[in-house]
Amino acid sequence: MDRVPLEKKVLSENDRIAAALRARFHAHGILCLNLISSPGAGKTTLLEQTLARFGRDERVAILTGDVQTDNDARRLARFGFPVRQITTGGACHLDARMVERALAEWRLDDLDLLLIENVGNLVCPASYDLGEAAKIVVLSVAEGDDKPLKYPAIFFRAELLILSKTDLLPHVPFDMAAARDNSRRVHPEIEVLELSATSGAGMETWLDWLEARRHPTPAAAPAPVATSTKSAP
Repeated sequence: MDRVPLEKKVLSENDRIAAALRARFHAHGILCLNLISSPGAGKTTLLEQTLARFGRDERVAILTGDVQTDNDARRLARFGFPVRQITTGGACHLDARMVERALAEWRLDDLDLLLIENVGNLVCPASYDLGEAAKIVVLSVAEGDDKPLKYPAIFFRAELLILSKTDLLPHVPFDMAAARDNSRRVHPEIEVLELSATSGAGMETWLDWLEARRHPTPAAAPAPVATSTKSAP
C-alpha cells in the first residue's frame, strides 16, 4: 500500500476513535485540552504551576506523553491528582487509541477537566485528533518568534497560543509583537496569552481562561466539534 493511502487510513481510524472519545467527554461533562509544543517549551512546568493552584477537590486528571521515561508523570503526580504516563516507544505524537487505552481504568464520572500533555513536537501532533475540545500550542520566548510561519499547521488548528517563559525576555532576542502577528497571519482568530510559570506572571489570566472554558455561560457553551478535520494552510 502506498504511503498516502496508508496515512489516510491511519488518520481515518484515529478520527473514528477520537469522535467516540469526544462523545464520551461531552456525555460526562469533561473539558479535554491537548497541549502541544516543541521539547522544552515549558508544558510540564505550566501544568505543575496550574495544579499547584487548584484546590484538592478539583476534578482534574492529566495524561502526559513522551517517547521514553515517566519523568513528567512523576513530577505532576506530586500534586495529588490522577496522572498517567503514555510512553510511545518512538512515536512522535499521541493518538486517539493511546488516549482511549490510558483512560480505560479511570472513572470519567469523577472528572470534569482532562489535560493532555502531548509529545514535544510541533509537526506530528497537529494531525492527530485526541477527542479534545481545543488544541493549545505553547511557544517559549527561548524559541524563534517565526515558529508560527515555520510550523503553520499546529498554529492554524490551535485555539490558544501561550507565549511562555516571559521571565527570559530581557535575555533573549524574541519579539513578542512579531510572534503575535505571525500567529495571526496563520490563524487570525487565535487567542494569545503571555505568562511565566516560573515567576507566576500571567498565570491568573491562564486560570481565568481555563475557568471560562470549564464553566461557560449557556449562550457561549461550545458544541463538541472535531478539531482534526480543519485543513492546514
